[in-house]
Amino acid sequence: MINYYLITKPGIVMGNLFTVAAGFLLASRGVFYPQLFLATLAGLGFIMASACIFNNYIDRFLDQKMQRTKQRALVTGSISNQQAILFATALAIIGSVILLLFTNYLSFLVASIGFFVYVVLYSLWKSKTVYGTAIGSIAGAVPPVVGYCAVSNQFDLGAILLFALLVLWQMPHFFAIAIFHYDDYAAAKIPLLPIEKGLLVTKIHMLLYITAFIFAAASLTYFNFTGYIYLIFTMTFSLGWLALSIKGFSSKNHHQWAKEMFRLSLVIIGAICLLIPLDTV
Repeated sequence: MINYYLITKPGIVMGNLFTVAAGFLLASRGVFYPQLFLATLAGLGFIMASACIFNNYIDRFLDQKMQRTKQRALVTGSISNQQAILFATALAIIGSVILLLFTNYLSFLVASIGFFVYVVLYSLWKSKTVYGTAIGSIAGAVPPVVGYCAVSNQFDLGAILLFALLVLWQMPHFFAIAIFHYDDYAAAKIPLLPIEKGLLVTKIHMLLYITAFIFAAASLTYFNFTGYIYLIFTMTFSLGWLALSIKGFSSKNHHQWAKEMFRLSLVIIGAICLLIPLDTV
């Protein structure tokens, strides 16, 4: 049973559920809807788990070539391809039914778009184009929007800002992963930016994305979605991320620097997810 649990990529699912909660609580504006909250988490959680299994299935040949993934269940055969597809399909149906019955059609539609982008566009194209990271960031930005739409039942400025915030955060976050797992991705011939364009170009992109991210994060306060406590703490962490990004241009240990960038990115998104419900206007 543990293998069935692991092919859902529980770390990714749990991490994304925090952003779902942040989006939900941002739209709630201080009023909590417990049944709707649990239904949103459960429904999207099942759908994300399904998407991760399909991604594992599509990636099984790439996973054979990378040290960190060659022991996955679909690579070793401890779970058959048919079992994985049936499991993924069942989870997708359960999640969809929960969203349709207990949230609203808009939440289901946004979740379905995210599922399609991740499973079809990202999973099938990431080994063929350097833009795979950008495609993946679109899918990764969907969870907080689903949480927001579950409450608001509209795709408004708040949803757009959340989407932009997550897209811009994910790009340097994933580039950092690509740098410290450079050898694995190169062995699998996945055309990520550090491999195709080099570290200097990647670091420039990271700097630009972080700069844009800072403006997106501040925009939640500018447009009166969050207060100044959120703004102060978010800007403090984000400017630290920007400083570390600049430091990368003179760093001699790219691997260690990328790990520091990755860890700080997790601190920042965690802080944002905690601060949004605590300081929503």
